[in-house]
Amino acid sequence: MTSKDTEALASAPGTEPAPPSLAGETAASPPAARAGGGKLEFAIGVLNGVLGDYLHRQGNGLATPMELFLDGQPVRPDRASLQRAYPAPTGRLALWVHGLAVTEAVWSFPEEPAVTYGALLKRDHGVTPLYLRYNTGLHISENGEALARMLEALVAEFPVPVEELILVGYSMGGLVVRSACHVATEEGHSWLSRVRRAIYIGVPHLGSPLERMGKVVTEALRAIPNAYTQLVADVVNLRSSGVKDLGLANLGRHHPIPLLPEVSHHLLVGSLGPDERHLLSLLFGDGVVPLASAAGRAGAADPRPVFPQENVKVVAGVNHIALAHHADVYAQVRAWCEKELP
Repeated sequence: MTSKDTEALASAPGTEPAPPSLAGETAASPPAARAGGGKLEFAIGVLNGVLGDYLHRQGNGLATPMELFLDGQPVRPDRASLQRAYPAPTGRLALWVHGLAVTEAVWSFPEEPAVTYGALLKRDHGVTPLYLRYNTGLHISENGEALARMLEALVAEFPVPVEELILVGYSMGGLVVRSACHVATEEGHSWLSRVRRAIYIGVPHLGSPLERMGKVVTEALRAIPNAYTQLVADVVNLRSSGVKDLGLANLGRHHPIPLLPEVSHHLLVGSLGPDERHLLSLLFGDGVVPLASAAGRAGAADPRPVFPQENVKVVAGVNHIALAHHADVYAQVRAWCEKELP
């Protein structure tokens, strides 16, 4: 998807209602936690999405390291840094993991950048927000391993005991979340015991046809015995490891990775049409991820996991980009976070 396509979708009429207000914050209250990032951060996010694995291998300074961010500033996962960033921490945390070729700024409502799902959930239920920034060009499994180890350090160093850690992944971020949980299971990490619910927003659980299309085009061009078309194939194939992993939602060496039964999984799905049965929705899903993939609806012959459909919510008329900052989406996220779990 080009930047022009992104702008067109983001400005589509009827997809961006007025953001919920943070008017409840007072001058005496701590500042609302928000996502950050300007034009430079946006450009670096795109660059890492396309060439992040190459930049990482070359040791290039433009490669994005995995870090927690708050108000556009990195937060180290040590006790002193966390105490400075969160002077009034709570034991209930929510980790917000962005998708491909963006940064944590994707969570900000366009009309009011201070408003994010994290800020609203902090206001409504005192949930401390943690925003992750990472190199989306790396393999999903690489980011999953790094995230699992970061969370182990975070839980050990957080200024107050962590009672619950809510995992929220948008697009590719949901796959990184699942990969991190798998690593934590294999390595016996203690942070996983704090995870009771995971929320997936527009996540291609069964893969992305856009990436598979790139693979098909590359293979077709390579089959033509012509030096020029072979060169074109090399250019088309210039897609990062992270992008290629999206084709089959490849989370690691042991893919497919089963769902953790002790975690309550919730899936939020967007659609271009006014309902999920509309032709636009059936053909294009949310414009990037098909409905079946975002809802985890595998076929009978598909060995990949099928998510509990009672925990799937389709938000009609909301495109893929708007899913990260939409009032209707937040209302559902808040409802899931309010739900008492056994």
